[in-house]
Amino acid sequence: MFVLAATGSAVGLGNIWRFPYITAENGGGAFVLVYLVCILLIGVPILAAELSIGRRARRSPVNALRSLARSDSGGRYWWLFGYLGMGAGLLILSFLSVIAGSAMAYMVRTAGGVFEGVTARGAESIFIGLIGDPERLLAWHTLFMAMTTVIVARGVRLGLEWAAKYLVPVFFLLLLLLVLGGYLFHPEAFWQGVGLLFYPEFSALTANGILVAMGHAFFTLSLGMGVMIIYGSYLPAGTHIGKMSLAVAATDTLAALLAGLAVFPWVLGSGLEMGIGPGLVFQTLPVAFGQTPAGSWFGALFFLLLVIAALTSAISLFEPTVAWLVENKSMGRPRAAAWVGGGAWLAGILTVMSLGPWAFDFQFAGELRVKGMFDILDILTSVIMLPAGGLAVALFAGWVLYRSRTLEALGKDGVRFRLGYLVLRYVTPLSLAAIFVHTIGVI
Repeated sequence: MFVLAATGSAVGLGNIWRFPYITAENGGGAFVLVYLVCILLIGVPILAAELSIGRRARRSPVNALRSLARSDSGGRYWWLFGYLGMGAGLLILSFLSVIAGSAMAYMVRTAGGVFEGVTARGAESIFIGLIGDPERLLAWHTLFMAMTTVIVARGVRLGLEWAAKYLVPVFFLLLLLLVLGGYLFHPEAFWQGVGLLFYPEFSALTANGILVAMGHAFFTLSLGMGVMIIYGSYLPAGTHIGKMSLAVAATDTLAALLAGLAVFPWVLGSGLEMGIGPGLVFQTLPVAFGQTPAGSWFGALFFLLLVIAALTSAISLFEPTVAWLVENKSMGRPRAAAWVGGGAWLAGILTVMSLGPWAFDFQFAGELRVKGMFDILDILTSVIMLPAGGLAVALFAGWVLYRSRTLEALGKDGVRFRLGYLVLRYVTPLSLAAIFVHTIGVI
């Protein structure tokens, strides 16, 4: 059950709308190969570190870092990174809800045949019409946030475990149906997509592509936000954290590869170009579905897939702050969930309004161009807060906690785990520092 819950947290919108694009742009199978190496060198060590911290402390991220730092004589201020991770999670939740609400709106429209025969310009007009209507966008944002709040308020057993038990299997079922649909309606494009994913074009893989793979390997596992620390606090004492971390990373990677096989055939088979981010999901793919027989049904399934991916991620983003409120403010879980959901809902209004009436466009000195609050929050969290949180966890587990306790928490004191410990102490921090410097340089 834990693997399903952690996979639900890790499998987010980035796997659906970002992984296919960055793979196609950076050498296909060569990028996938580098990505897999980065998962092992960056993602799995930090994931294992966060889980071990949570299981040992049995507390929310802030309290876990505070108590373990005291017990291992590790200094007084590590708990601040717990707040940093919680803050990043809430900010991501605020704009994730707006995106998920848009996906809900598109699910209804696609099922109703709105995109049948639509042109690229028509799809763009529909998308602009949605994000330019703050009342409609706010209604969908409110509906999604209310759904998430209700699930979290039900508790770990009836909320988190329910979501893991039912939503994650449905997510993978929908992915497989979309892969099957792409194969049936666009067989040539399907095999072209297989080639993109698994045939390495090393000449197309640049140093920047390697850094992109490193960054995605970190972000795809929901690291740096305290999510896996709180999930680790729910693990039974005898759980083998090393094997569990590998299982979560493998399942998340499988989801990313299936997403590529689900997206490539529809886009390439319709003669369209791969879009970036929201452009791929809300403008390119609707045209592809609209040009295909039964495309309305497959399109509706695709947007349902997005909603489920966003919902499982949103549930996990709630959890660290809800747990902290329960521990520190003596709140009941329903009340804590209402406070977190209400705060994220209010913050999401900024994103809703900046897509329409409060829209702006600003070009930094570097390559970065900011077009609204969504971009600002995305940059603040992904460029600064999450890498800083991940780096703090790697340094905390590798250099602050007693070495024997870290090895014990990983499940076994053997050669493989000693090697993993060395990776956590040296390779992972240096890799995260490289990601941070690269992304800051883009600005």
